[in-house]
Amino acid sequence: MGTPRSDDIYENFRQYFISQSSIPIAQVLYTPNNPSYLTVLNAAAQNSRFTTPTTPKPRLIVTPWTASHVQMAVSCCRKYGLHIRIRSGGHDYEGLSYVSDVPFILLDLVKFRSVDVNLDDNTAWVQSGATLGEVYYRIAEKSRTLAIPAGLCPTVGVGGHVSGGGYGTLMRKYGLAADNVIDAQIVDANGKLLDRASMGEDLFWAIRGGGGASFGIILSWKFKLVPVPPIVTVFRLKKTLREGAIKLLHKFQYVAPNVPNDLFLRAVIDASPGLKGDEKVTALFDSLFLGTADKLLPIMEEKFPELGLKLEDCIEMSWIETTLYFFWFPLGTPLDMLLARTVFEVKYKGKSDYVLEPISEIGLEGMWKKHMDDDIEVGQSIFTPYGGRMNEISESETPFPHREGTLLMIHYLALWNDKGITASNKHFSWIEELHSYMTPHVSQSPRLAVFNYKDLDLGANQKNGPTSYTHAKVWGHMYYKSNFERLVQVKTMVDPSNFFTNELSIPAFTSRY
Repeated sequence: MGTPRSDDIYENFRQYFISQSSIPIAQVLYTPNNPSYLTVLNAAAQNSRFTTPTTPKPRLIVTPWTASHVQMAVSCCRKYGLHIRIRSGGHDYEGLSYVSDVPFILLDLVKFRSVDVNLDDNTAWVQSGATLGEVYYRIAEKSRTLAIPAGLCPTVGVGGHVSGGGYGTLMRKYGLAADNVIDAQIVDANGKLLDRASMGEDLFWAIRGGGGASFGIILSWKFKLVPVPPIVTVFRLKKTLREGAIKLLHKFQYVAPNVPNDLFLRAVIDASPGLKGDEKVTALFDSLFLGTADKLLPIMEEKFPELGLKLEDCIEMSWIETTLYFFWFPLGTPLDMLLARTVFEVKYKGKSDYVLEPISEIGLEGMWKKHMDDDIEVGQSIFTPYGGRMNEISESETPFPHREGTLLMIHYLALWNDKGITASNKHFSWIEELHSYMTPHVSQSPRLAVFNYKDLDLGANQKNGPTSYTHAKVWGHMYYKSNFERLVQVKTMVDPSNFFTNELSIPAFTSRY
């Protein structure tokens, strides 16, 4: 079959929408000839590595307003043999939600942004194109003592965050966002609109952590909202080498996963841009406590007195204000900043690891030295503690398997603004060398990783063809452990032709080779 021309595809879509929709065609479909095409394409491209002139671009962008628009897009792509990519927020670390080397259509859920909060049963239906900031804001409009346990970045899209097992400051108290989903709406590979009852429990299991883009187009999620107190406490402390940062990081590994569930305490080895020598790298400790400062201080004094937390270090605020605080907005920033759908002009590359046994002081010293590289603009290693509720949920409850026995997750991140290829290569090399250095200090056989920090270096299919079982099981067990096999079974059942595919998608058995 020859590749259909973009104008043929556009005409098919245009004729359908003229006959089926009252929404102006210009607000739904964008071809490369449309003056708004690049604006729409780049409006949610959060990694500027993938906004270059040479980056492969979609034949057509669809910004659906209704479920029927989504169903039609699936039907047309099947008819014409077109590949489809689905984007909710655009934070995809490898650009897989809006970049492909084969002809493709981009279905951008930017118009699917409603947040319907029901205080009668403390639930919320949230469409996948809403950002986390929008969700937090809309919930706070109705109640300052309800929340969802989702991520720290307000511009992340709900669809990818939830379906990939996204986490946040409430994870030790309530688990992941996916752990609190009670229903969902999805368009499957046959163009059918399904909810939990009609999709069945196998598919409902798979999309809560197994990556929604492997199984269909998730339009919305229903969450059970969780209670938060009217006043919570945060603090942020930086420590240098001279202030004992290495010993504090070592002790942190024993403390943070074992404190009361109301306390989330993370650590960051942070290399700041423009600084040299001993000032370049610091250890940052920041925290959310679901309670007042006077209750936090005795816990810290008992569990982590070496950190030296004082009352004047603590800031009391509402939970909704912490969503701005953890994204480094200044205190007093208006809450409506959560509604801003900002695109950050920065390139980045990320990797991840799981720590099952505490890293030695010598191992941490080696990490610290890696961050001293003066060629790196911003380099970070973020230590996120597990324990608490994360220990209480079975590995097989959802596809996200990293539960009991996990001390910490480490997120390595390199960020840079330089547009030159030399700068990019330096940052790629830096994060690869750091990841390699960490090999003896983290999980083994397999070396585990976080699906939402997608990393093509783990052995993903980089040819954009159908993902094979044999190829995918290399990274599949790193992301999902033994849950990978069940995900493949579900995929084979609901999408045997592997219609929904990308370099890190779950394969169907029928695509094994």
